Amino acid sequence: MINQNINVALIGNPNVGKTSVFNQLTGLNQQVGNYPGITVEKKIGFCKLPNNVKANILDLPGTYSLNASSIDENVVIELLLNKNDKLYPDVALVVTDVENLKRNLLLFTQIKDLEIPTILVINMADRMEHKGISLDIPYLEEQLKTKIALVSSRKGFGIEELKKLIVTYKTISSEPCLNASIIDPEYFSSLRKAFPGQLLYKLWLVITQDVNFLNLERKEIHSSFTKSHTDLKRLQQKETIKRYQFINDTLKVGLTVDTSVAKDFRSKLDRVLTHKVWGYVIFFLILFVIFQSIFEWSKLPMDFIDSSFASLSTWAKDSLPDGVLTNLISQGIIPGIGGILIFIPQIAFLFLFISILEESGYMSRVVFLMDKIMRNFGLSGKSVVPLISGTACAIPAIMATRNIENWKERLITILVTPFTTCSARLPVYAIIIALVIPDKRVLGILNLQGLTLMLLYLLGFAMAIFSAYALNKVMKIKSKTFFVVEMPNYKLPMFKNVAINVIEKTKAFVYGAGKIILAISIILWFLASYGPGKQFNNAEEIIKAKTESATLTPLELENEVASFKLENSYIGLMGKTIEPVISPLGYDWKIGIAIISSFAAREVFVGTLATIYSVGGSDNDDTIKNKMAAEINPVTGEKVFNFASGISLLLFYAFALQCASTLAVTKKETNSWKWPLGQLIFMSGFAYLLALITYQILK
Repeated sequence: MINQNINVALIGNPNVGKTSVFNQLTGLNQQVGNYPGITVEKKIGFCKLPNNVKANILDLPGTYSLNASSIDENVVIELLLNKNDKLYPDVALVVTDVENLKRNLLLFTQIKDLEIPTILVINMADRMEHKGISLDIPYLEEQLKTKIALVSSRKGFGIEELKKLIVTYKTISSEPCLNASIIDPEYFSSLRKAFPGQLLYKLWLVITQDVNFLNLERKEIHSSFTKSHTDLKRLQQKETIKRYQFINDTLKVGLTVDTSVAKDFRSKLDRVLTHKVWGYVIFFLILFVIFQSIFEWSKLPMDFIDSSFASLSTWAKDSLPDGVLTNLISQGIIPGIGGILIFIPQIAFLFLFISILEESGYMSRVVFLMDKIMRNFGLSGKSVVPLISGTACAIPAIMATRNIENWKERLITILVTPFTTCSARLPVYAIIIALVIPDKRVLGILNLQGLTLMLLYLLGFAMAIFSAYALNKVMKIKSKTFFVVEMPNYKLPMFKNVAINVIEKTKAFVYGAGKIILAISIILWFLASYGPGKQFNNAEEIIKAKTESATLTPLELENEVASFKLENSYIGLMGKTIEPVISPLGYDWKIGIAIISSFAAREVFVGTLATIYSVGGSDNDDTIKNKMAAEINPVTGEKVFNFASGISLLLFYAFALQCASTLAVTKKETNSWKWPLGQLIFMSGFAYLLALITYQILK
């Protein structure tokens, strides 16, 4: 058979295992960026099918129906209506959950009305016996005018049969399940006469949705067939009722549930995990275990990475020929990259725990618990998804607010999401906590450093909630939308899905930060290695004149000269300029430079200090952590990173908007610079004020 490529669209409600089916079909040949509860962007993977057929697998955002109520759901509709789109599907796979067929089939019947060859994929089929469910597949295929694939994405069975069905998609009926004219026969009859060459249901979607459709002018359609908003909503409700009547009649024969043979313990477990008291206790215990583990388990690999890069820097300096390039590599690039790679273990463990919570089905219970709290602060329950997603990164979390229909609630969620502690803050937290918080145990079992990290995460979430409450009062939100959360079944996390999630997100973190750090390290090295005037160029003579050079060893003299040159370099002069502003917070000019450079990405903070200290004459064989611990303020004679300055710095990074990318995505999502600039001014101003008060009290 001749090689051919077909487009396959994966469509389905949230939490039906669509992404797991996607992973099974594509394996590692994909780009995965999954966030709790929502697929933000279209994800594409590639799959080899029988008979030498290749498929582009497109994972579309989760949607409950084609009556879109959010920006993300419009992505699905616009693709399915536009045959000119290069990703327009040759065949659609509507993924459903065997336990929620009735609700899932609403979307399926709508897709069928678009006359796209459609395969019904019934996922989690391995749970049928456990739940006492039996299906009459031939009857269902006849009534739904489709082919059905029973699969278990968790156990991997049924995937090969699904691939065979995809190959034979041309033999699958594209006939609709229902006649669209049943919604309003007279109205649809006139619509058919006006546009005889167009599909009725597509025209109906153009009328009711804010989407583009081929070359038809929406004005032409709306001017002739305009209806009031109330009438359109009434007809949409009528459509939904008619579809559910058809689905109910079909499932009365095709689906049987015998609860007497079911072995379900989900309800009992839910009563505990979503309990109004014990649910929160269990959630905080889980958080406690996560943050204790992040510190405990990552110690050895972090120390290994830290010492390895210190040794590599020394080796580069000693082995490579003397010169500018060697200095750049040993003092700039290696310490800068090492300053971020040291945190890979902690980042990976964080993503590991989040992935396990998502895969197991527990994260939806957390969303349910938090929804009760969110309503008291004027937020939609759907705001929980972005806020929890923000623990990974604020950028996709802000994009996930597209799922919130009410504009003001969406805007408030966008503005407060950056307060939640993202993974980019973790490197800053980890190094500062390690420097100023003793590695001791409370009550013999609780790691004090782990407790501090957990408190910082809770503090960020609490500030997000408080800010939302304040914004809600200021913006006077009157209308509210209530959150209907999907409660998926509990299941053992699939190793493959968890591994892909951890690997892809860690790679994205490292590569994304790595590019920025590499560029900044080179710039910082140049600014720290060169300077204007005689002070810099005649540093050795000046130091010898100031000190008894005979009493200094060659190494001590070298360090004194390097330190003096650093203070009089371009970066030193810049740091000294801003030092009066930051010194009341307990920071020296080096920390000031690190704060400014970390606006590109928070994690750059550690890499910046690593580069500055390497150029500044610190022992290259020493680790980043030891260099920071040994740094002394020449004015006070005290350690730069003491308890007061450390806590001040932790609180500054907990609240400051040190992320240019977050500003950019906020501008994109709000289509205005007013909101991101307001975000920047408030968050940074509040962070400065709190850090100032904290340091002045603790010093």
